[in-house]
Amino acid sequence: MPGLADERFAHGVILVCAHSTDGAMGIVINKPADHVTMPSLFRELSIPLRTPLRPAPVYAGGPVDMERGFVLHTPDYDAAVGTLNVSEEFSMSASLDVLEDIAAGCGPELSLLALGYCGWAPGQLEAEIAENGWLTGDVTPGLVFSTEDDRKWELAMTAQGIDPRSLSAASGRA
Repeated sequence: MPGLADERFAHGVILVCAHSTDGAMGIVINKPADHVTMPSLFRELSIPLRTPLRPAPVYAGGPVDMERGFVLHTPDYDAAVGTLNVSEEFSMSASLDVLEDIAAGCGPELSLLALGYCGWAPGQLEAEIAENGWLTGDVTPGLVFSTEDDRKWELAMTAQGIDPRSLSAASGRA
């Protein structure tokens, strides 16, 4: 929301992947990382490409643990180690297995690779939502995997019935 003071999240769309009494974590799905490409990342990790990669950015998933990779993907894939079932439409894997399988052409049908994540301590996300820092809503695989990054925020807002042009960080009295 416009009133959120942290500029890193301006117009950010975050898919919350885990939420419990221990806190929450999510991945920013609309902000490509600077100076990182899928081929360069695979080279850096010494993962040989056995099949051409579809053109896709690497995302800046959030300000926490930015050296760690997370793959948000369709549930048709289950990594040998550590796949989290996020919902009926999404899973997330954070091991090298998923990257190796993507490079070999046997990974998930659709995926989004992010470096870093967004994390909240117990009760922190709920407090930020109560302070009107975040707008919550449903997300679709089409928004995550098929929509152009610069349109994701606007489309996420309009899916909730909100015209983004009507938002303001300031309030007043009539």
